Amino acid sequence: MKEDLLHFIWKYKKYPLNGLVSTSGEVVHVVSVGMHNHFSGPDFFNAQIELSGQLWAGNVEIHLKSSDWYAHNHQEDENYNNVILHVVWEDDVAVFRKDGTEIPTLSLKEFIPLQILHTYQQLFDSRNYKFINCENEFNTVNDFIKNNWLDRLFIERLEQKSIFIEKLLKETNNDWEHVLFLMLLKTFGSKINGESFVELGKSIDFSIIRKLYHKPLLMESLLLGQANLLNNTNDDAYFNKLKAEYAFLKHKFSLTPIFKSPEFFRLRPSNFPTVRLAQLSALYAENNNLFHLLIENERADFAKILTITTSKYWETHFNFGKISKKSKKRISSSFLNLLVINTIIPLKFAYSRYKGGLVNESFLKMMSEIKKEENSIIANFGKLGETLDNAKDSQAYLQLYSNYCAKDKCLDCAVGALLMNIKV
Repeated sequence: MKEDLLHFIWKYKKYPLNGLVSTSGEVVHVVSVGMHNHFSGPDFFNAQIELSGQLWAGNVEIHLKSSDWYAHNHQEDENYNNVILHVVWEDDVAVFRKDGTEIPTLSLKEFIPLQILHTYQQLFDSRNYKFINCENEFNTVNDFIKNNWLDRLFIERLEQKSIFIEKLLKETNNDWEHVLFLMLLKTFGSKINGESFVELGKSIDFSIIRKLYHKPLLMESLLLGQANLLNNTNDDAYFNKLKAEYAFLKHKFSLTPIFKSPEFFRLRPSNFPTVRLAQLSALYAENNNLFHLLIENERADFAKILTITTSKYWETHFNFGKISKKSKKRISSSFLNLLVINTIIPLKFAYSRYKGGLVNESFLKMMSEIKKEENSIIANFGKLGETLDNAKDSQAYLQLYSNYCAKDKCLDCAVGALLMNIKV
C-alpha cells in the first residue's frame, strides 16, 4: 500500500458512496473531494464533507496511518488547522488540531474492494514490464487524452526549467544577460560537465565578460583558466600564451578558478570541455548583447547568431598539445537544436512569464520545427508504437518518463490514472 493509491481512491471516489462511517461513528457523506494539492499543505483543498448531517467545508489530509499526522508534525503547522477530515488506511491513534479539537478520521481499510489493491499491485509488478509499468497497455489509451496530457507535460517541463532560471535570477539580481550566460554554460557542458560549467560561470563577475567584448584571446583564456584547464605545464605555445593572459586576468580581477577541472572521460572529442569553452568564448567575444539577440528578438535567426568560428588553433586541436585532423569547430546543427531546446526556449518562456505574458503558440511552434531528440528513452517509446515527430514531442515524453514513469508516479499520470479507472 502506498499513499498515492489512497489519493487515487479518494480523488476518483473508489469507495462506497453510501455507508461510510468515521472511526468515532459519524456517518460520512462526501459532497466534494476537493482540489488535489501536489505541493506543501493538506492533500486536498476546499472539500465539502457531511458528518452526521452537518456540512463542513475545508481541507482533507491523507495518510497511511493516523500516527503519520504526528510523524510529519502537522499538529504544529497552522496550514493544517482547517483540516475537516483525516483519511487513512489504518487508524492507530486519535489526531487533534493545534487547538485541541479532535479531527474526524475515515479509515478506508474496511471499505475498499480487494480488486483495487490487486490491480494496483499488478501495475507495479516488475515481472510485467521492461521499460515502463504500463508498457503493455500504453498505446491502448485514447489519443485525445494522451495528446492533451503530453501537451501539458511539455508546458510542465518548461515550468520546471523556469524554477532553475528563477533561482539564477535571484543570484544575479535579475540580470537576464548573466542568466543567459549561465544557462548557455550549462548546455555547453552537457550532462557530464553542465554543473561544473555553471560553477565556472558563477566564479566570474559578469562585468568582466562585458569588458572582454571584442577580445577573443582574453575571453578564451578567462574561461579556460577559470575551468582549471591552464594550471599544468605544457610545451604547447598557444597553451602558454593563454596561460600568461589568464595569469594577468587572475591578478587584475582577483579570480579563483573552480576546484575540480571538467571531465574529458566518456566524451566525444567534439564535446571536450576545451572545445566547448573555446566556442562559447568566441560567441561572447563577438556578441555583447546576446539576450536581446536571442531572447527578446522575436525573429531571431538562432543559426546565424550561434554559428561562430573558434580561434584557428582549435581547427587542428581538440585538446592542448595534440594535433588532430583540420576541421572547423563550428556549432553543429544537432547541438544548435540542443541550445534552442534547453536554453533559448526555456528562457523565452521564463522571460514571458516574468513580464506577465501568457504561454503562447510561439513556443509550441518553435519546438515543433526542431527535430526530435535521439536517446534510449525516446527509442523505447518508439518501440511501444508511439510516433514522435519533433522536439516538442520528445520533450513531453522525456518529462513523462523522468517525472512519472521512473518514479512510479503512475496515479499522478493521466495515462496511469485512466488505466486504473478502466480496470476498477
